[in-house]
Amino acid sequence: MRFIFLIAAWLISLSPVTGKTITVNKTGPHKTIAKALQLAESGDRIVVKKGTYYENTLMINSPVTILTTEGAIIDGGGEAKDILIVRADDVHISGFSLINVGVSFLEEAAAIRLVHCKNAVIEDNRIDSCFFGIYVEYGKYAKIRNNTIRGSFTDEASAGNAIHAWKGEKLTITDNLTTGHRDGIYFEFVNNSRISNNISQFNLRYGLHFMFSNDDVYEHNLFKDNGAGVAVMFSRNITMKSNRFIHNWGGAAYGLLLKEISDGSIEGNKFIQNTIAILAEGANRLKMSENVFKLNGTAMDIKGNCMDNVIKRNNFIANTFEVVTNTKSNLNHYSENYWSNYSGYDRNRDGFGDMPYRPVNLFAKVTNEVPSATFLLHSPFVRLMEIAEKIFPQFIPESLIDDLPKMAAYEFN
Repeated sequence: MRFIFLIAAWLISLSPVTGKTITVNKTGPHKTIAKALQLAESGDRIVVKKGTYYENTLMINSPVTILTTEGAIIDGGGEAKDILIVRADDVHISGFSLINVGVSFLEEAAAIRLVHCKNAVIEDNRIDSCFFGIYVEYGKYAKIRNNTIRGSFTDEASAGNAIHAWKGEKLTITDNLTTGHRDGIYFEFVNNSRISNNISQFNLRYGLHFMFSNDDVYEHNLFKDNGAGVAVMFSRNITMKSNRFIHNWGGAAYGLLLKEISDGSIEGNKFIQNTIAILAEGANRLKMSENVFKLNGTAMDIKGNCMDNVIKRNNFIANTFEVVTNTKSNLNHYSENYWSNYSGYDRNRDGFGDMPYRPVNLFAKVTNEVPSATFLLHSPFVRLMEIAEKIFPQFIPESLIDDLPKMAAYEFN
């Protein structure tokens, strides 16, 4: 008999423990989310019914699911305080509209803050008019997906970021829309993480901003109409794949800034109508291939402190300037790219030009040093410089050539 009892107890211990459901309703016994969180224990489920709940500083200290299927609104009241603060592992938040977190120059208040926690899932929420949207602080394994985060900031100095991660590990940021903030997505000291299928547009500074973050991947994202598209700085082993950088346009705008970055890859991206598609300073040992550079002011501005980069099998189509640099030497390798300005010939019909191509021209060098000279772009003066360039080729980097230019554009997927 005792043996049967022990077996039964063991089987019960293996069965999943289902927590209780706590319902928050304006007309029910639990009228506030704060009260429900006080009652919640590990594994409980808090269901919030339709209505507007004027609450903030809601502490989540147990592994719970808090959700609404009726579009409940949590209104922070314009105070510079976090609305939801997660300090427990395995918390799931979904379905809410979170609004009205005030601006403060002392506190980076957010709609949702994750603090020293693991395995959070933040999904299907709408965040409007909040200083910061989702703020991850010492977070691991968080999944932030399918959220819409909108701001209406006009001043970069008083704007927060839509998704902000500081000191994180193995985060997954997918299928979010971020707009109207300082940066759409911001990473600082965040490693081994993935950013994919997001739309980041109309942000004041960057669509995506990396600082001191390594071994990360961002792919299949759209960065459009931001102050500048993406900045990757002081990082290594970053994979940048199949993104679209579109119309990041302005006096100091670019699609992608690479500053002090090494050992990464930039593959399969589209750079269309950016002031500068790629601006690189201190970028080393990067592989850039199967990208499309089309209708940009400058396709690539590669400074003299960039070394051992391989620029191969890309399309350069109808850019005003193809490559600009500030040095007479070249420490990078260009090969098998298609350049729409190439006018060579292919006598052996192998698909590649018989003569190397020099993508840097003298007028590009002049405008790089004297930007105001661009007003001469379509003047006869430019034609004279082209003639001078042929007579005095020493003015442009002798070794910066594509040794095997493609005759026809590649057809990338």
